[in-house]
Amino acid sequence: MTTLTRQDLNFGQVVADILCEFLEVAIHLILYVREVYPSGIFQKKKKYNVPVQMSCHPGLNQYIQDTLHCIKPLIEKNDAEKVVVVIMDKEHHPVERFVFEISQPPVVSISAETLLSHVEQLLRAFILKISVCDAVLNNNPPGCSFTVLVHTREAATRNMEKVQVIKVKSLKNVNLQSETAERV
Repeated sequence: MTTLTRQDLNFGQVVADILCEFLEVAIHLILYVREVYPSGIFQKKKKYNVPVQMSCHPGLNQYIQDTLHCIKPLIEKNDAEKVVVVIMDKEHHPVERFVFEISQPPVVSISAETLLSHVEQLLRAFILKISVCDAVLNNNPPGCSFTVLVHTREAATRNMEKVQVIKVKSLKNVNLQSETAERV
C-alpha cells in the first residue's frame, strides 16, 4: 500500500494539477448552466464519472486554459486563497459569483488509492451541485460575460510586486454568439 506525504511527488504540483483540472470543468459547467454562452458551443463529456458540458469553442477554451495556467503556480505554492468566477451583465456589473476557497488539507497518512478515491467523490459532488444550481438561482440578464479572479494570500502579494503581472481580459459573450450565428 502506497502512502502520500507532502514531500512525495511534489505535493503542491499534484494538488495544483487536480485542482486546475477541476476548476476547468467547473468553469465550463458554470458557463453552460448559467447560460452565459449559447448551449450549441458545449458538448457532453464525462468527468469524475459524471456527465458535464464542456465548451468546444477554441477561443473560450484557450481563455480558460490561459487563466488556469496563470493561477496554477499560485496554487502550487499555496499562495491562492480563492478563485472566483464572476458573471457580469452588459455594463460589467457583477450579477453572480462562484467562489472556490482553497486551503491546505490537513496532514494525514493515507493510501494514495484512498486519497484519490475520496478526492474524486468530493469533486463529483461539487460538480453535481453546480449542475443543479440553476434551479435555485434567478436567470441572468442577456448579454452576460465572465471573468476569473484569484485572491492571493498576503505573502504572495508581496512576492508578486517583483514579478510581471499578466492581465487576461474577460471574454465577451458577443464574440461567441456572432461566430456561432455565422456557422449556422
